[in-house]
Amino acid sequence: MSADQASSTASGSTRDSVRALQHALYRSAKADPGRRFHALRDKVYRRDVLWRAWVAVRRNGGTAGVDGTTLADVEEYGVERLLDEVAEELKGGRWRPLPARRVLIPKPGTSEQRPLSIPSVRDRVVEAAVKIVLEPIFEADFLPCSFGFRPRRSAHDALQVLINESWRGARWVVETDIANCFTAIPHEKLIQAVEERVSDQAVLKLLRVMLRAGVMQEGTVRREVSGTPQGGPASPLFCNVYLHRMDWAWNTAEHGVLVRYCDDLVVMCQSREQADAALAALTVMLGDLGLEPKAAKTRIVHLVEGGQGLDFLGFHNRLVRGRTPRSAHLVFLARWPARRAVQHARDRIRSLTARARLLVPVEQIVEELNLFLRGWAGYFRYGNSALLLGQIRNYALTRLALWLSKRGKRRRAWGWGMTQVLLSPSHLGLISLDGIVVPPRPFRAWKR
Repeated sequence: MSADQASSTASGSTRDSVRALQHALYRSAKADPGRRFHALRDKVYRRDVLWRAWVAVRRNGGTAGVDGTTLADVEEYGVERLLDEVAEELKGGRWRPLPARRVLIPKPGTSEQRPLSIPSVRDRVVEAAVKIVLEPIFEADFLPCSFGFRPRRSAHDALQVLINESWRGARWVVETDIANCFTAIPHEKLIQAVEERVSDQAVLKLLRVMLRAGVMQEGTVRREVSGTPQGGPASPLFCNVYLHRMDWAWNTAEHGVLVRYCDDLVVMCQSREQADAALAALTVMLGDLGLEPKAAKTRIVHLVEGGQGLDFLGFHNRLVRGRTPRSAHLVFLARWPARRAVQHARDRIRSLTARARLLVPVEQIVEELNLFLRGWAGYFRYGNSALLLGQIRNYALTRLALWLSKRGKRRRAWGWGMTQVLLSPSHLGLISLDGIVVPPRPFRAWKR
């Protein structure tokens, strides 16, 4: 057996053992909703769990934390050696996280910036291990209205609920998101939420240490009493654990159907009165949790033919009438890429074909364009998106032609470049996005 085969076999064995552990924890939590788990510490530093955590961290990539150690540095140092050290620190209760490195990243389509906290690679491995152990316990409790960052649930599942409920007549929609959700969750209230299922004091102490690690920005360390830093592997799980309290208290019959994707919320309502009551209930529930809806993104939308729509999870959702003879009598909720998503795609294509990259080989430019287009279209193809997908592909074709013309220093730049691209048998290898769209249908699986 070769070294690669042995490594693959070992990796598969690790996945199987970790999956068996998670299934056992899930079944135990599901069978007894009142059970509190008291023996979890030893599972966090299990070698197979730590290895699985490293695989997840390595797959997600990311930059170095405050210590400057990159993923490549860890591989050079020795992954096995690092995991041995982490296991010993966790087992002896000596592990202490470094402050996360705070960076500000722009929000696509806005002038706002999102604070991102980047833990060190070593700390990311520990957070991922904690998530592996705790996630199946809380998954047993999470409700169907929650979709974000959960196994076997996706943004398209959440969007399908909008399609189904609008077909049932829910045409009043409350849309909002939670202001500074990741930085506003109170630490003690979050720990109380975790304690409803976990009584292992060593694990609870580990969580407190993680939450209080703080962030470093411009050389200064800040340790807050609230917030689960956005950027850590376990942060989305903590957010769902905390907001589960709102999910559990929500009264669907009274206030409409709640759809929550982490901190993004919509409620599908049957009337304006129900929508007003739903918004009031949301405000009160969030206030009880120490949170509040973001005023700039909170509104009530009436879905009517020819009226306004709403943006949710990258899509613009709007009520339209069928355009074919067979569907002209139908009014349904359609969706296509939102304006921000389209602008993000255009900006990304422009950056890939910028003048500063004229010395990059043509094959690499096309490969990078194809990589982006596959990912972007792979998400937005599940909608009524054929027109916009075609426009984005044509924009990529135009930018590629313009880049080629600048590279060739032609006077009539665009025309010459477009001729070169169009005359090539496969448009220089740029992928086509024709025929890949899957329009949503009510009460049918979105992926088919």
